[in-house]
Amino acid sequence: MENYVNYELTDEQWKRIQPLLPPENTGKKGRPRKDDRTMLNGMLWMNHSGAQWRQLP
Repeated sequence: MENYVNYELTDEQWKRIQPLLPPENTGKKGRPRKDDRTMLNGMLWMNHSGAQWRQLP
């Protein structure tokens, strides 16, 4: 398995992407929100590795 760290966003990349995401507190009920950066890093890892969703670290 490839190293997960290779696909983490840099601080500079995150600064450019973060304003495009919805605000964290939307007032909606339901499942607690996860950290946006962590979730996006996971999606990038999945895209680059070709791993199955159950293999997500």
